[in-house]
Amino acid sequence: MTEVTRAEYCVIACAEAWRDAGEVLASPMGLIPSVGARLARLTFSPDLLLTDGEALLVTPDGTVEGWLPYRRHLALVSGGRRHVMMGASQIDRYGNQNISCIGDWERPKRQLLGVRGAPVNTLNNPTSYWIPRHSRRVFVEKVDMVCGVGYDHAAGARYHRIPRVVSDLGVFDFATPDRSMRLASLHPGVTLEQVREATSFELAVPDDVPRTRPPTAEELRLIREVIDPGNTRAREVGA
Repeated sequence: MTEVTRAEYCVIACAEAWRDAGEVLASPMGLIPSVGARLARLTFSPDLLLTDGEALLVTPDGTVEGWLPYRRHLALVSGGRRHVMMGASQIDRYGNQNISCIGDWERPKRQLLGVRGAPVNTLNNPTSYWIPRHSRRVFVEKVDMVCGVGYDHAAGARYHRIPRVVSDLGVFDFATPDRSMRLASLHPGVTLEQVREATSFELAVPDDVPRTRPPTAEELRLIREVIDPGNTRAREVGA
């Protein structure tokens, strides 16, 4: 097996978000989460539902296997039976996400995508995050505007859950008493000091931080030969 790239570790970390998920709809946003969802479907989550983003359910190779009308899609979204992996322009220690603006909402320094479906996603079905460039500009003490709802604003919403945040440096979760962000694993070649330097708030850090698991030989074959032979994953994480 040739050397595993940082991008391939990120694929594995994203795929693990859907491990043993059962028959839920995966909604990956971004190249690496998409490769990860397809890998999960081909390996440890065979019942995972994949969509073409419009009205069809598809297999990992794009073959149509079902119809997903909008009404049914919304039922999955609002009933906790979808797990979306979104991006974030900002994310804070409690998992609040911002994709709307930088600066004060009344007079922002920069306008971004807008709130879009982030509140519905985060309150009504599990939501993870993929951040390809881990920096202090993204991992902030407090987001400028709450779009995706974090643990301090969820108010016991029935289906609210943030299973993981994956960046190019490591994997993070909220397995702490106050539901603040915790470092769950470091990607190989990354140090704890690098992560702390690139994060604007104090992370919870266990005494022994594990490394993100490597792909198996079969998973690596699937990534390189079946799912992403064109190596699109390197566009998001080049290392």
